[in-house]
Amino acid sequence: MHRVGSSGNTSNSVRTRKEKRLTYVLNDADDTKHCAGINCLALLKSTEQEGSEYLFTGSRDGTLKRWALSEDSATFSATFESHVDWVNDAVLLGGNSLVSCSSDSTVKVWNCLSDGICARTFHQHSDYVTCLAAAEKNSNVFASGGLGGEVFIWDLEASLNPVSKSNDANADDCSTSTNGLGSLPSTSLRPINSSNNISVHATQSQGYVPIAAKGHKESVYALATNDRGTLLVSGGTEKVVRIWDPRTGSKTMKLRGHTDNIRALLLDSTGRYCLSGSSDSMIRLWDLAQQRCIHSYAVHTDSVWALAATPSFSHVYSGGRDLSLYLTDLATRESVLVCSKEHPILQLELHGDGIWVSTTDSSVHRWPAEAHNPLKVFQRGGSFLAGNLSFSRARVSLEGSTPVPVYREPSLTICGTSAIVQHEILNNKRHVLTKDTAGTVKLWEITRGLVTENYGEVSFEKKKEELFEMVNVPTWFTVDTRLGSLSVHLDTPQCFSAEMYSADLGIAGKPEDDKVNLARETLKGLLAHWLTKRRQRFGSLASANGEIPSGKEMSTKTLTLTRIEGDGNSENDSAVYPPFEFLATSPPSIVTEGSQGGPWRKKISDLDGTEDEKDLPWWVLDCVLNNRLPPRENTKCSFYLHPCEGSNVQVLTQGKLSAPRILRIHKVVNYVVEKMLLDKPMDNLNADGTFAPNAPGGQIPHPVVGDGSLRSGLKPWQKLRPSIEILCNNQVLPPDMSLATVRAYIWKKSEDVILNYRIVQGR
Repeated sequence: MHRVGSSGNTSNSVRTRKEKRLTYVLNDADDTKHCAGINCLALLKSTEQEGSEYLFTGSRDGTLKRWALSEDSATFSATFESHVDWVNDAVLLGGNSLVSCSSDSTVKVWNCLSDGICARTFHQHSDYVTCLAAAEKNSNVFASGGLGGEVFIWDLEASLNPVSKSNDANADDCSTSTNGLGSLPSTSLRPINSSNNISVHATQSQGYVPIAAKGHKESVYALATNDRGTLLVSGGTEKVVRIWDPRTGSKTMKLRGHTDNIRALLLDSTGRYCLSGSSDSMIRLWDLAQQRCIHSYAVHTDSVWALAATPSFSHVYSGGRDLSLYLTDLATRESVLVCSKEHPILQLELHGDGIWVSTTDSSVHRWPAEAHNPLKVFQRGGSFLAGNLSFSRARVSLEGSTPVPVYREPSLTICGTSAIVQHEILNNKRHVLTKDTAGTVKLWEITRGLVTENYGEVSFEKKKEELFEMVNVPTWFTVDTRLGSLSVHLDTPQCFSAEMYSADLGIAGKPEDDKVNLARETLKGLLAHWLTKRRQRFGSLASANGEIPSGKEMSTKTLTLTRIEGDGNSENDSAVYPPFEFLATSPPSIVTEGSQGGPWRKKISDLDGTEDEKDLPWWVLDCVLNNRLPPRENTKCSFYLHPCEGSNVQVLTQGKLSAPRILRIHKVVNYVVEKMLLDKPMDNLNADGTFAPNAPGGQIPHPVVGDGSLRSGLKPWQKLRPSIEILCNNQVLPPDMSLATVRAYIWKKSEDVILNYRIVQGR
């Protein structure tokens, strides 16, 4: 488990003064497929009443998906989207509840047969939640463990009861003290209605605290329980197997033997025998009655990350970092290589005579397993005797021979899409170049959330060089690919630092000199559906500018928003311009949080208009609803404008000028021409239309070069227009270059830019 920052804000961030972030996650291809490694599998077996079987997959892309299974196919059925980071484990309880845990430090309960409704969220853990365990014959008990060293035993019914009087499903912010234990916490209960709404809040009526199994001093990576839920085992970085009484949370014993992290655990139905897999490459069989290891199996050559036992607990399937899936007879020690993968194996799930295998790849495969008659696998040959030594000695015991896999191809595959593994933000700060695990290079336009070019399998570095532009735009967003897709992060006030002219964006119907704030328009595009739903829901309650009165008093911070500057250069409307329209066919997901309840994730097309300041950052609402932007860094660029050395052109100004950073050089040319033509009498002109050498230069009355500085409607005598060149560091500047680009690529100094002008020819 890598300690990498979450794509969303965490509720226990130490940067308490930092404003809440808004992130949007872009979807490229078929959203019915995972786009990152599959960390967990859970199988809902058919019953007499319900003939269907379902496989649930939890991914590093932050979502879970449900697949309807048949003999030779797996059909996408639903996506469960609410976690804001990797989904690390999932278990089924009672036939209709799915429990998942995540690196976002939460445990979530879902109605597994719904369309992705999250029934409850628990914030009990203080760090990543890595593993879960559920009792097969006790549909009410499950356990969770994580990197904080915490192990909690949950009573599902009791955890849902405090707010069971509500007609809605519920989410519970069940946070605790620093170590996740202690007295009854102050709990904020957040109901979620049938549309997975996240904005309705209930007052706390009662808090539920799970049983804490205290003892781990370090991270917990694996949990297992017996069928009745009367015994719990745990393991992690302490290299020991701990056994607990889940009814009280008390320790009953501790088993030593592994020399590295324990990554996988299994208990037999009776709770007497325990199997453990470790990063030391060993599998160990423990007799809990004797409190000792009775067998060890040196099958793998690297870390063992996944175990699955046959129903009789006579054989074990194992996989891990060495890309191999083995079947081992626990009594005879005979092992056979079932198959070899291209990626490390993360999870195993037996299904009839097959076994589902998930890896760090986004696809899931089912392989023949013969779980009810594993001897059939051994009869195919290629078996060897597992040693009881470490992996280095196990290699010697195999006498250098490489096992031959019994099966070459899986019997069924659920395909995923390739995860993005490399990215580069281009200089125009609107496009991002990416490369995925298949080697495909694509160009994304992040203000519309779509791929504009698919270059195929080409050199990423060469394509990056080809796309280089000598432009300088402030960095207004950041990007990461932790979820296998592009996550674009917006932080205030930095995100409001970039502007472009409407003409450069190709926006019709607006003056070409109208400045467009990229973050503001992107937020409008992201929340266009939300704003439409909001106006439909509240009807006449909506004010002219879209602001909706809240059911409660706004927070102090919100009440002070009148002090925030407005964007006077943009009309206060909800119109979304084409360069900022997100496609309805592949809507991005928002990851953010408001004043209550912690981070959440939802597709923009699923927002229902009820989300308010409790769910969304106040600065986002103020921007979209009220057209107000926070105070920003100076968007002006100071420079001096002097005649070229040795030229006979008159001096137009002695002082410093100021202009928007995005101002183009052709505007400076226009300014110079204006000062020459409009501020000078005709008798200063030579016959060729150039200015007389000794013509006195006047001071510029308005030392601001703005977008409207060139006066329109020149008189006929004013059409004797000189041709002007602008230079910096003796380099002639292109007309479409901005002042910010000149400073970054031509001037390259910290002090104010010095521009020079000269007359090339008259006309």
